Amino acid sequence: MHIFYSRISKISFKSLLNLNYYIFFKIHEIFRIRFFPKFAFYFMIVKGVFMTYPNLLDRFLTYVKVNTRSDEHSTTTPSTQSQVDFATNVLIPEMKRVGLQNVYYLPNGFAIGTLPANDPSLTRKIGFISHMDTADFNAEGVNPQVIENYDGGVIDLGDSGFKLDPADFKSLEKYPGQTLITTDGTTLLGADDKSGIAEIMTAIEYLTAHPEIKHCEIRVGFGPDEEIGVGANKFDAEDFNVDFAYTVDGGPLGELQYETFSAAGAELHFQGRNVHPGTAKGQMVNALQLAIDFHNQLPENDRPELTDGYQGFYHLMDVTGSVEEARASYIIRDFEKDAFEARKAAMQAIADKMNQELGNNRVTLTLTDQYYNMKEVIEKDMTPVTIAKAVMEDLGITPIIEPIRGGTDGSKISFMGIPTPNIFAGGENMHGRFEYVSLQTMERAVDTIIGIVAYKD
Repeated sequence: MHIFYSRISKISFKSLLNLNYYIFFKIHEIFRIRFFPKFAFYFMIVKGVFMTYPNLLDRFLTYVKVNTRSDEHSTTTPSTQSQVDFATNVLIPEMKRVGLQNVYYLPNGFAIGTLPANDPSLTRKIGFISHMDTADFNAEGVNPQVIENYDGGVIDLGDSGFKLDPADFKSLEKYPGQTLITTDGTTLLGADDKSGIAEIMTAIEYLTAHPEIKHCEIRVGFGPDEEIGVGANKFDAEDFNVDFAYTVDGGPLGELQYETFSAAGAELHFQGRNVHPGTAKGQMVNALQLAIDFHNQLPENDRPELTDGYQGFYHLMDVTGSVEEARASYIIRDFEKDAFEARKAAMQAIADKMNQELGNNRVTLTLTDQYYNMKEVIEKDMTPVTIAKAVMEDLGITPIIEPIRGGTDGSKISFMGIPTPNIFAGGENMHGRFEYVSLQTMERAVDTIIGIVAYKD
């Protein structure tokens, strides 16, 4: 299919649009039904210049209005009851309505369902995963704005006094004429990752309604607590049982990612010795000063605000304490395994050096690996990346293959035996009041999901 479509795709969409609609419709029907039935999906996409997914927007708006913020301090899985309620009361009933079979909810917080293959020659089993929780920003009372036919100007975010201004957010320059969904300025939106959930649901709904599109077996998983980094810890890869999967959790149109940071957390404890400052000379050990001294020995430019691309960093997240005792929390990020290990070793070397100079073990470092670069798994068999790239190109989408300066559930799931790259879901400015998403980009994500499951080598 890919080889054939790469040939017909040389016909410009502009020239097709210039045809009388009736004639174009008839051409579509003749080719799709009489001559090339196995290419049904791609001809429907060409026809889809005139086509939308009527339930996509309302579905997305319904989801984002439910507060599913996760809680990093919780000891439960999922971390908040609202995620359990969202999965059991909203998602699972809809999963059944759109046509998924064998729908169930696992104790690990994942809602699972299956759409069986309708073509025995399509033997792959492919999974699609998105997360239910939203980031650490106000998620109560989400009241989205729908801006139709965006004019390219400043968007007032409700009555909050905040604005989406192209002068501040250059991404807006991509979207004139499109339908944008924004916040009202008082909450986040939750496109990360309810856009992904809505897109997967809509793709399943469309496939169920259009059995002429032949597809492989599809497994769907909607999970908790991705934003606090623990959602996939209890993912049941054996139960999910697919050849490979995709997280639908990316940003703008065309994102296709199979490289993430490797990540670790560093907790430092500094033990001081407090005495009266008037007689402190030679006696006081200021724990806060130790924290400063430690930080100042890290590479000055290896900070998030000074790095991009494949550059790693140390990120100071928190410092608390007093003269007597202080604590500091860091996250460590890098792409290459050797560089990642070197960063951890460098922190340990600073702690050891300080303790030697102080003549006492006053600096204690605890390092905890969080996740690893899924490239280590996926590059062994690039099939899921190759398929997604080919589908995007056939749809006229330019794949943006770049590393994720972060992680996804796919980072952990890949190391559980299911290679899981990430594809775009549409969100911009995620995790805050300036978050927005294009409906048209969400539609293209649905197109991409359908294309992947219909793909034939």
